[in-house]
Order: sequence, then structure tokens, then C-alpha cells
Amino acid sequence: MTNPTSIADTNDNTHSTINYDNNLDNTLANGLENSLAHIDDLNYATLTDALEQTVFENFDDGLYIGMMSGTSLDGMDVVLCQFGGEENTQQPMRLLATRSQDFPPRLREVLLALCQPNGVQELVPTVGEPNSELDWFGWASKEYAEFASDVVNNLLQQSNTDVESVLAIGCHGQTVRHRPQMGFSLQLLDANIIAERTGISVVSDFRRRDMAVGGQGAPLVPAFHQALFAAPDSTRVLLNLGGIANITVLPANDSSVNDAVVNNSPVIGYDTGPANLLLDAWTALHTDKGYDAGGAWAQSGQVVEPLLNQLIEHPFFARTYPKSTGREDFNLAWLQSELQKFDQASAHIRYSSADVQATLTELTAMSASMQINMFINAQENSSVYVCGGGALNDYLMTRLQAHLPHCTVETTASLGLNPAWVEAVAFAWLARQTLMGETGNLPAVTGASKGVVLGQVCFA
Repeated sequence: MTNPTSIADTNDNTHSTINYDNNLDNTLANGLENSLAHIDDLNYATLTDALEQTVFENFDDGLYIGMMSGTSLDGMDVVLCQFGGEENTQQPMRLLATRSQDFPPRLREVLLALCQPNGVQELVPTVGEPNSELDWFGWASKEYAEFASDVVNNLLQQSNTDVESVLAIGCHGQTVRHRPQMGFSLQLLDANIIAERTGISVVSDFRRRDMAVGGQGAPLVPAFHQALFAAPDSTRVLLNLGGIANITVLPANDSSVNDAVVNNSPVIGYDTGPANLLLDAWTALHTDKGYDAGGAWAQSGQVVEPLLNQLIEHPFFARTYPKSTGREDFNLAWLQSELQKFDQASAHIRYSSADVQATLTELTAMSASMQINMFINAQENSSVYVCGGGALNDYLMTRLQAHLPHCTVETTASLGLNPAWVEAVAFAWLARQTLMGETGNLPAVTGASKGVVLGQVCFA
């Protein structure tokens, strides 16, 4: 697959004109009816045999919904898209509709609490609400699914899309604990509710199958980046600036080589450190805003170099890849603890809250750039494409370019895909991979012993 060339996107987060075959509904319905009529005669010797003899083999060109809510917890992003199949190299993906909704305040508060060990102890339950961590997990799983269902139904309504036209929803769920060193990752979600409320099958729980074969369970989007963005003549680095920053390194693409190897060089991907997670938390603590729009507040401050040097000493930055991280390592409590240490050791240094924001921005830019520069040759044609909410932070983008003098730094809009929707589209693609019985992880990225089909399917 090559780069997307025709992407529908508008300022109001929707595109209501969807160009697909009007006979698609009948084709899918007839295919499903015919498959079910012969289901008793099938020999399910292997998963591959089963998939080859069902309607799934015809699902390559259908409509998919992707959903993502990341570690920044700023809301739910949802997309409706269509993938063109391996033979369609000119237009491998079409983005048909998009929507973003903020979490209900109480749900967001509970999710934030669940992301921190014993964090629910700070919650004050109202009548009928839980009073233990496990009960809160169950409550939030249900509320998250109800909210996600509403977002999907709103997207379908605004884009005038029939439920029967959508083959599956790929829903990541909300990560509340990621412990790769302990062999587990927990994504909060009740896929049964989404399937029931929307009438669409749901693929979820993507990470744990990779972990079952020794992987980190993250990052998972590099396989999608490879499928859509690899170029034949240049090294490309995709930098996702969500709550956590992560990179995908795509060497120049030789069409004769597939899987996780491009021109005999592996596709590489891993987390580089904190991004919007700390920037948003510090902004919310000291201003009446939820995020630093354009990085203007950070730009008004000065980087506190000794503090930056202290923060970069976090053990995560020194680990070798594959590696992944989350709120367990980087959170507001950790930052405040580091500031206390700094104040005790450097009482003579005065700084403002804006200076801390500038320092956190520099931490994100420097930690990501240090990793990217390991894979960039100054003599080669290399580009860095940024996606995620951080792509809208002008000051952060400026600092990235300063640390990456041998690259051009721009957003994935230059590749035809708005940076706000890349991860949601990735999980639509991963859902498609699952239904087709295709692998969704890259062992060279996650550290898994082999490629595996990811996720579990909850049929509508």
C-alpha cells in the first residue's frame, strides 16, 4: 500500500457525502446469508481455513470505524474509513467521516483516577456509585462503552451511513494500566455494549495477544504506518505526540520486501517519553485551560536547564528499545516530586510556572529528537512527520525542528492524512487485519517472538 491520495476532512469533523457502491448492503447481506447456509459443512481445521471459507474474505474493501482515546484523556476520536485492498495502490485508504467528543466530566475524572495506582481513593462517591477500585473499573467500563456507542451513532447519523455498511469497529479502549515488565496491559472497555448499542461487530483488546508472545503490547500503530506511509526513496520517521510520544522509523521501501523489514532494515518503533500528558496536566493545574494552545504559554517562559537535566535522568530514557511507557511512569505526582527535589537542591534558582511549561516542552522535543537522530543520516533524504495533538503545538514543532537540523519536520497532513485522525484510522486498519486473519503487530517493534492476529471480536 502507498500513501493516501484522496482524504475527506472538514473543519466540522464530518464529511457527509460517502462514495461507495449503493449495492454494497445487498452484496454483504447475500454473502453473509450464503456463508451461513454452508457453515455446518465447513471443516474448521485452522483459523486460516475458517476465514477463507467465510464472508470475511470479501471484507477487504468495506467500511470500518476506528476509535481511540489515548493517555492524554482529552476525549474520543472516531473515524469512518474505507481501505482499497492490496491491488488499489493509488488510493489505499479513504477517510469518509470524522468526529471527536470530550469525555463526560465524571467519566474523565474516574478514568484519570484509575490510571494511577490507588487513585480512586481520592474520588468521593455519590449515591449509587462504587467505593472500591475494582467496582470503579467495572463502572467505568460500562460508562465508557455507553459513551463510545453514542459517539459512533452520532458519527453514523451525521454522515448518513447505514449500520449494515460498516463491517467492524476497531476500539482500543482506555488504557488504565500498562505494565509490560509484568506481562500485562489493561484497556478498560465493554465491547459487548458497543456491539449491542450500535449493531456493529467490535474488535478490541488488541495489546494482550502481542504480550502473550513476549511483546510489549505497544506501540501497535507502526504496522499501519508501514502500510500507508513507507516511501521508496527516503527514510521517514512518524512521530506521534499524544499523551506519550512514540516514533516509527520507516526505511526506504523496497516493494519486494514485506513484513517488518524494508530494504533489509527493520521497521523500528517505540515510546520516547512524555508529551501532552505532562504539558496538559501542568497547564490545567496553573491556568483555567485544559491545554497550552499552540504552545504559547511555554513560549512565554524560559527553559530551566538544571531542571531539564534532572528530568531527563528518569530511568526510562536510558532503556533500550523495544520499550513503552505511560502514566505509570510519567504523571503530575511524579513531576511535583521532581520539583520538590529540585527546589531542595537548587534553592537559589527562581522560576515561574511558565518556565516549567517551557522545560516540559523541551523535555518532549529533546527526548524524541535524541531517539530520531539515531536513525537519521545527514546525507540521506529524511523527513519527520508529526501526528497527534502535539502536532498543533507550534512551539513544540519549532523546538523539534531545532533539534533535528538534518530533517524536515512537518505534520502528516503533508502525506494526505490530518494528524488528528492518524491513530483512530490505525485502529480501523487493525480491526480489518483481525477480520481478515492477518497479523497486526511487528515483532521487530514490540519485541514479540512472532507476528500474531490481534484482538478479540464481539459480533453484533
